[in-house]
Amino acid sequence: MTTANNSVNLRAVVLDMLLENEKNGEFSNYLLNNALAKYQYLEKSQRSFIAKLFIGSIERKIELDYVCNQFSKTKTKKMKPLIRVLIRMSIYQLLYMDSVPESAVCNEAVKLATKRGFVSLKGFVNGVLRNIARNKDSIEYPAESDYILHNSIKYSMPEWIIKLWLESYSKEEVSDILEGLFKEKRTYIRVNTSKISPKDLKEKLESEGVKVVNTEIDYALEISDYDYLTNLDSFNEGLFQIQDLSSIIAGYNSHFENGQTVVDVCAAPGGKTINASLWVGDEGRVYSRDISYEKLDKIEENLDRLGITNVETEVFDASELDESLVAKADVVIADLPCSGLGIIGRKPDIKYNASPEKCAELIEIQKNILTTVVNYLKESAILVYSTCTINKAENEEQVEFIKGLGFELLDMKQLLAGKTKDTDGFFYAILKKK
Repeated sequence: MTTANNSVNLRAVVLDMLLENEKNGEFSNYLLNNALAKYQYLEKSQRSFIAKLFIGSIERKIELDYVCNQFSKTKTKKMKPLIRVLIRMSIYQLLYMDSVPESAVCNEAVKLATKRGFVSLKGFVNGVLRNIARNKDSIEYPAESDYILHNSIKYSMPEWIIKLWLESYSKEEVSDILEGLFKEKRTYIRVNTSKISPKDLKEKLESEGVKVVNTEIDYALEISDYDYLTNLDSFNEGLFQIQDLSSIIAGYNSHFENGQTVVDVCAAPGGKTINASLWVGDEGRVYSRDISYEKLDKIEENLDRLGITNVETEVFDASELDESLVAKADVVIADLPCSGLGIIGRKPDIKYNASPEKCAELIEIQKNILTTVVNYLKESAILVYSTCTINKAENEEQVEFIKGLGFELLDMKQLLAGKTKDTDGFFYAILKKK
């Protein structure tokens, strides 16, 4: 597909992005955001084509390779990287983009192979894709009786992750999680209540052509039907901040009060810092920390846009003790590095990069940080522990570890992503220092 002025070949754009992801390990959300910013002059439908094809080709990678290997003597692992990602994105179009003619998929793939210097392989590409197109309704998948293998292929989920989830959840729950990963992701915002009421913001957004729906929390809204968020006056005026509903729910239950001192030890991307700052008000103070200037830059950019002045940011390693904060905090927010298995639906790279060994390493990192940051709490103060994973070893088992450090549990909730759920997978626990 080429734009009306013949200047941009959309499939070529996606091919280059997939190659960056495949060869250099660039994260999909980073690549997509950069591409959409670069080509923001394209029609919304064209940008949607880029996004759907790019993300779909990554999140369905295991299935796409499985299908390809049924019709190709050369298995995907043995293919040249460019041919491999070209065939993947083409199979995705054949299976999941009904509006794209099969002939166009095959012809454009052959053209791209030729333009990229693989003239000798254009016949191979054409043959594999046309064979799949003819037989796509009779593709054989693993038997449903083999629950793990069947769902690994069907949902492009590494088998070890499904096995891990089955240790904690029923097959019905795991199936719901897997199916929910592919549903359309909703966008939620936290109202900047220091500038505007939720009611007035809803009216303003609607006047800008945005569809707005209330949520269970009065200062959280669901928005849709917008084009570029950063083009909205309400965004540039600092009237709201993007934040997932699960994170907003955790903040709502975090026992914040006006005038408190809060320490956010792993603050990026900043949603929890912003939420805390609005709760504690001008009489309060939020110390927002993270490990690099790059992480803090985005937080500071949003703080400036929102007009928030009660936050102090600093680059700091959460595993190291900051003597200046000892016994100073009413609330410590510990949203710690984790496996991220709850947000695979938004960041599909996670499932391919994660491993049991990396999960084990993260558990030790979490314990190290927790042992350090509990020192920042006053007596009877509150620790908010949270992750964006649904791995019990990083969640409930870590709560038991925290209790052993001298805390009592006040509240705990595991939010599971799923086809019937409105949130990402998320966990939080509210604990009080004894």
